[in-house]
Amino acid sequence: MKIKDLFLQKSPTLSFEVFPPKSGANFDSVQTATREIAKLKPDFMSVTYGAGGGTSEYTAAIANDVLKNYGVTPLAHLSCVSSGRDTIVDEIRKLQSFGVENILALRGDIPQDAPPKEQWHYHYACELVAEIKEIAPEICIGGACYPEGHIERTSYADDIRNLKTKVDAGCDFLTTQMFFDNNIFYNFLYKIRSSGIEVPVVAGIMPVANLRNVKRSCELSGTELPYRFKQIIDRFGGNPAAMKQAGIAYAIEQIIDLIANGVNNIHIYTMNKPDVAAAIQNGLSEIIK
Repeated sequence: MKIKDLFLQKSPTLSFEVFPPKSGANFDSVQTATREIAKLKPDFMSVTYGAGGGTSEYTAAIANDVLKNYGVTPLAHLSCVSSGRDTIVDEIRKLQSFGVENILALRGDIPQDAPPKEQWHYHYACELVAEIKEIAPEICIGGACYPEGHIERTSYADDIRNLKTKVDAGCDFLTTQMFFDNNIFYNFLYKIRSSGIEVPVVAGIMPVANLRNVKRSCELSGTELPYRFKQIIDRFGGNPAAMKQAGIAYAIEQIIDLIANGVNNIHIYTMNKPDVAAAIQNGLSEIIK
């Protein structure tokens, strides 16, 4: 199913993200985790893609697995930075052959061994969106957005203008980077709607099950931790089990507030943890059915 159609048919929705292994040696454990998450029957599952296509073969395989063996709609990530056009076209054709109808079009992180920028075919996600639209117009295209601004932005206003360019190129919906303060998201939503961006926006939520991972993610993305959440870390950060429970409870509270305020599409960054995905789903069992 195309995700843009899903949003018209069901409200609210709950989806999960998984990521492929960095090497083939870890593929079995990642595949097992992915299958356990797929058994929860989320509305869709997104599968990430390594910078420069580093894990692309696993992305397609996992997307195919969740679709064919578990009947879950996949959203395959595709990043383009420093990739040649032939590589990107081949990946799109492969996903089409598997019956994947949804692609999240990303610039991606720049690999350390990337060639000089003047040799790149793609520099921005909007170029990839336009490429997909041209060669596979039937594909439903998602894009990323950043409530606190992209870490490389020159200004917040420029960030929103660039987002508008990406949406105008053909994005059917947007998914946010993780955030921990709903007020930041509500402010962002107001600003993009005022700029003429009307596509559905999926709120990306990360339950903090591992303190080290979230600190690293915040450093890379520029995401701020609100005072209230810092207090939780100060109180429970030394106890991994308590921190995990508190992090899941915080995420559930975030989601309830979002849905109560009309934000009906929720995406969970699971970090490949089936128990975390299940805990979130159970905590919302009467809210999202």
